[in-house]
Amino acid sequence: MASMASPSTSNYYTNYSKRTSRSPLPVTIIISQHHNKSTDQNQISRREIILRSSEIAVIGAVFNFSGTKPEYLGVQKNTLGLALCPATKNCISTSENASDLTHYAPPWNYNPEGGKGNKSREEAMKELLQVIESTKPDKSKQRIVEKKDDYVHVEYESPILGLVDDVEFWFPPGKKSVVEYRSASRLGNFDFDANRKRIKALRLALEKKGWASENSF
Repeated sequence: MASMASPSTSNYYTNYSKRTSRSPLPVTIIISQHHNKSTDQNQISRREIILRSSEIAVIGAVFNFSGTKPEYLGVQKNTLGLALCPATKNCISTSENASDLTHYAPPWNYNPEGGKGNKSREEAMKELLQVIESTKPDKSKQRIVEKKDDYVHVEYESPILGLVDDVEFWFPPGKKSVVEYRSASRLGNFDFDANRKRIKALRLALEKKGWASENSF
């Protein structure tokens, strides 16, 4: 007589703790008793992954993790330059003081000293837009929402939860071939260096086109 395997049972307990930063995603604890064959176990594992992804997507839609676009974005009129960062640790800006190691990042130069290029601002802007479109530092989806002759605003939206980071680039007036930038998360207090890593990936791509950082990052 063929033996009968008892069906696999699983209980799911999900902790939807309040999310105030880029903290780890909601944790789904799975208590399982598997008595089926390996193929059945693989199917269950895939179902668990799909379940977790679906739960996270629903949470993101309900709580609107995209945030609201800050009103202070753009070139500041009082002090010509991009906005400073808030006190949170999820923003970097070339407008910050170099002594602020948490928020400061050095500007870029598209005609660095010792370089071979002599790009115009228009050519530099074209190269910047190309790098923004082609560089994928993470799985976030980039979207250029505003573009002027001297300014670009890009939104980077994370997958599933839809967290949005605002990244700005500005070509200051004058003869210097410098580009200022600011990269900040709309929500939370920490970003686990996501903004800094994104800016670094863009800079490395621009360095292949002859750009350079004004000083050490």
